[in-house]
Amino acid sequence: MTAPAPAPVTGEVEAAVREVAGRAKVASRVLSTATRARKDAALLALADALVAQRAPILAANAQDVATGRERGMAVGLLDRLTLDTGRLEAIADALRALATLPDPVGEVVRGSTLPNGLRLRQVRVPMGVVAMIYEARPNVTVDAVGLALKSGNAVVLRGGAAAARSNEVIVQVLRAALAEQGLPSDLVQSVDAWGRAGGVALMHARGLVDVLVPRGGADLISTVVREASVPVIETGVGNCHLFVDESANLVDALAILLNGKTQRLGVCNALETLLVHKAVAEDFLPSAMTALAKAGVRVHGDPTTLALAPAGTDAVPATDVDWATEYLSADIAVRVVEDIDGALEHIRTWSTGHTEAICTRDLAASERFVAEVDSAAVMVNASTRFTDGGQLGLGAEIGISTQKLHARGPMGLAELTTTKWVVHGDGHIRP
Repeated sequence: MTAPAPAPVTGEVEAAVREVAGRAKVASRVLSTATRARKDAALLALADALVAQRAPILAANAQDVATGRERGMAVGLLDRLTLDTGRLEAIADALRALATLPDPVGEVVRGSTLPNGLRLRQVRVPMGVVAMIYEARPNVTVDAVGLALKSGNAVVLRGGAAAARSNEVIVQVLRAALAEQGLPSDLVQSVDAWGRAGGVALMHARGLVDVLVPRGGADLISTVVREASVPVIETGVGNCHLFVDESANLVDALAILLNGKTQRLGVCNALETLLVHKAVAEDFLPSAMTALAKAGVRVHGDPTTLALAPAGTDAVPATDVDWATEYLSADIAVRVVEDIDGALEHIRTWSTGHTEAICTRDLAASERFVAEVDSAAVMVNASTRFTDGGQLGLGAEIGISTQKLHARGPMGLAELTTTKWVVHGDGHIRP
């Protein structure tokens, strides 16, 4: 799916999308007062429904994948699009995991009693209607629904043409399961039927959509941020870096490198750039490049890296384009740096603010890296692949925010709530 560029929005489309958002607003009011037990029961019912209806879901997904392959979809995007029995079970398990987590709604963020006797509480409350515009990832459809349900919100989805068949069936299954639980099916709706124009209308549904989360490539995100008149939480692309310091355990560093780059290519927390301290370059890079070549990964290297490349490895010269690229493919940019200063400067120049990692046994180096890297997540001796809502104990995520307001990093349940102030008095009036 390409970015939903501004498209002509007819009055008919705008009215239809606003009607969808209006129904979502009404449904959200029902959910905002639901008990945790009721919401958790619904999550378990959604999980069971996905597994029970796996045949039509996987059949629809197979059609989407076949169409994507025929149209030359990139390998990384095809991977994101593809469902199988194992992935569907994992998606259902994520819903079950959400049901075990505390309900953020009603949590007291802070509270006090003023000298005049007023009792204050700042409590978490649902956003209301959460909209999602995203690319070819049917798992996001379920994650968004699960997180919205648990945090007391309705959700309106625009999932894109590449996964249209998959998302249509998934939404139907989830809506039916909600109705069976006695909850409004309008808690889950899609505007895919109106195409890009529907997505644009969703961006403009101010007063009905409380927050919009775009999730996808740079073009999609920049278009939504530029065009939307509803509040937006920006999720960013992941040009993620690993710095192998001079004190690193090179066995661990190699494992972290391969996991970050090859465990799954088409995800935003996949490793895209490797930086190596010059003191360990000769010891580390030949074996690292051999291992990357065996995994089918092409190295885009600086001159020092290319000079260390063993015969038969797939290595080509890197340019500034490579340092800036989120590949989402079997490619990685590699650079040898003078020291930690060089690594930090490279990251400051080229990072998208998603996730950076350091391999080191030097406490001072790790503390400096953590302090100076300005990204949503920083890993010390761990893979970038851990920047994930499920892996960090959030159950799932609706996206990974790279902005600094309201939410940053994996957006779980708490990030889909806002707060209100509750003030109790005893006939108090302001003097």
